Amino acid sequence: MPKFIHAADIHLDSPLRGLARYEGAPVDEIREASRRALINLVQLAIEEKVDFAILSGDVFDSDWKDYSTGLFFISQMARLNQAKVRVYWASGNHDAISPISRSLKLPDNVHVFSTRHFDSMRLEDVGTVIHGRSFSSRAVEEDWVPSFPKPVKDAFNIGILHTSLSGYAGHDTYAPCSLESLVNKGYQYWALGHIHKGSVLCENPRIVFPGNIQGRHIRETGAKGCWLVSFEDDEVTEADFCELDVVRWYSLAIDADGSNGDDVFSKFKDQISDVLADAGGRTAAVRVIVSGACASHTDFVKDPERWRNELRAIALNEAGEGVWLEKIIFETRSLSSQAPDGLLSEILDSINGSDGEAAVLNESDDATLKKLLEKLPPELKSGDDAFSLDNPGWIRKSLMKGMEHVMASLVDIRGDK
Repeated sequence: MPKFIHAADIHLDSPLRGLARYEGAPVDEIREASRRALINLVQLAIEEKVDFAILSGDVFDSDWKDYSTGLFFISQMARLNQAKVRVYWASGNHDAISPISRSLKLPDNVHVFSTRHFDSMRLEDVGTVIHGRSFSSRAVEEDWVPSFPKPVKDAFNIGILHTSLSGYAGHDTYAPCSLESLVNKGYQYWALGHIHKGSVLCENPRIVFPGNIQGRHIRETGAKGCWLVSFEDDEVTEADFCELDVVRWYSLAIDADGSNGDDVFSKFKDQISDVLADAGGRTAAVRVIVSGACASHTDFVKDPERWRNELRAIALNEAGEGVWLEKIIFETRSLSSQAPDGLLSEILDSINGSDGEAAVLNESDDATLKKLLEKLPPELKSGDDAFSLDNPGWIRKSLMKGMEHVMASLVDIRGDK
């Protein structure tokens, strides 16, 4: 029975900007993660004796100029060549602007689909036809599905397409198409790429985003890997998701409603145990968000570093170096329903109200503020926690955090605990 692997979005040696500024970050391990995940993919293909592997775009990551990245990829494809595993790669939007993908000589077992027209590769020995086309540039705005070749009768037809489908939050639009058009094309399998969160969109025909093979940051949580697919005639007979990642990202939400600090510690310890079980020996990169109305809110605001280090100590006790707390965020609020009075109340009303919004917007246009933004180092202006001095919402949120510190200090002065 023929068998193949479907993977996508390897983003080999993807840059991890600003990682070094995170305390205790296992920088080298995370930087090597995409290579180790690719090694795992190749080893899986060899051990399972697959007939071929499909790569649905974004093997590389944009404008990398370090040829060691490409040479490493070639070494892994050479391993598959020695094992007589064919590889079919339709390059994606990131590959299209990568000088590596345009200049390296690949082993004979790797077929890269044309950027100029649609190809159909016949694999007579396994009764398969693979249809695809590569991106020639980063922007592909038209729907490619109508231009894919007609399915070949008495064959298992696979279409490779790097696409955003009809649109996914957090992903740019590339080669947009509808699920209905894919279903109606008449292929038995659509090997999609571009969306990093894996999903099976349809069982018959089977239409799949495998996701990326290694999470790169906190927005790419959970298990990452590829699909191992067996088929006979024109039917998928078995499909298994195979985990390939070596560093796994998690976001832990600690509900502190009605709790105190000890309760938070206890809940965190339980959730870390669950993370360890799920990670299965991999390094776990964890973001912790503590939220809710709790008795320790003022303590969290006054001395967040103390509490962060308490949580780090628990993680070390439970998992040693197996868990890295990427970030610990306190979004709690006071149990007290008493509103601040006087000047504090006026300031809060100004921040939250429509007048405050106008004031923030005016401030964001100030030349001094813009100059300050220009002077910030690049790492502070990228990522999901970037400084956004030109964003009124970000400024408002930052002002509110500052007010939390002011109110916590006043509670201490008054002795009103």
